[in-house]
Amino acid sequence: MIKVGILGASGYAGAELVRLLVQRQDIELVFVHSNNYADAAFSSRYPHLKAIFDKGFSAIEIEETDLFDQIDVLFCALPHAASQLAVKTAVNKGIKVIDLSADFRLSDPDVYEKWYQTKHEVTDLLEKAVYGLPEINRQAIQETNLIANPGCYPTSVILGLYPLLKAGYKPKQTIISDSKSGLSGAGRGLKDGNLFVQATETIQPYAVGTHRHTPEIVEQLTAISQEDVSLMFVPHLVPMQRGILSTIYVHNDHHLSYDDIDKLYKETYQGEPFVRVLNQGETPTTKAVSGSNYCDIGLAVDETTNTIIITAVIDNLIKGASGQAVQNMNIIFGLDETTGLTQAPIWP
Repeated sequence: MIKVGILGASGYAGAELVRLLVQRQDIELVFVHSNNYADAAFSSRYPHLKAIFDKGFSAIEIEETDLFDQIDVLFCALPHAASQLAVKTAVNKGIKVIDLSADFRLSDPDVYEKWYQTKHEVTDLLEKAVYGLPEINRQAIQETNLIANPGCYPTSVILGLYPLLKAGYKPKQTIISDSKSGLSGAGRGLKDGNLFVQATETIQPYAVGTHRHTPEIVEQLTAISQEDVSLMFVPHLVPMQRGILSTIYVHNDHHLSYDDIDKLYKETYQGEPFVRVLNQGETPTTKAVSGSNYCDIGLAVDETTNTIIITAVIDNLIKGASGQAVQNMNIIFGLDETTGLTQAPIWP
């Protein structure tokens, strides 16, 4: 029995963690944390889990450690900088930690401070953290106690580009990623732009040139290609509940044919349980991965502009957050990594 604690369980990512874990017979949810909803039943905030998980939220001071002694793994689903001290305490106690915030995704604390406008308080842990993208770092994940769970946009972009860059096909020109996310990616907080009357029937870019996921994507792509990567990343908010679609444009410097690219991607992801490379003419759609841990990838070559076009779709709350976190947990405990994640996507 794996004993689990969740910090920040009242947000969408925390709630999806609960939904995925409560169905398993090998998991005990010791505590689900929320200071704002202390003692309220979890199902009072998330009624879809009524009579399935009615345990109350626990109010926990981040420096408090007594509850940590009762768990084997800690999921941190709080905003960046909010759980750094808790992570350090847990790691020092030998507890496995999977952090869904951005706190341990960037190896350079100066880069973190520049993009997140706050000082990193536990820089000594940065070199111990493993970037938790199983398709790339599975072996390293098995050997660590601290997982930096990837961001939602980065998961789609990195999986979309990994086979190409790993094979040495890095373009000389800037890679462009035009990415779109559903409203749940903005979290549960009340924001003017997320109100129904303002978010519906429209699409808008945001954080153009300044989105915090940019350095995360660039760091990982640079590590894959073993040389600097230039990326233009532009996110958009679209009026749907969940899902991410990234359309990625790569100049075809090596004049690869569609068959070349199709073969490369299918060979790279052969055996990967959650990556589906579509056939020629098939178009990825967020609906086809909704509620699941899948990433679907579509490929095309525009011969007129000599451009490789890669489209990757994920559910931002599952493969882009909680599902990937559970996949990482399965790996670090030596379980079949698909455990608890084999549910089919929801359609329609």
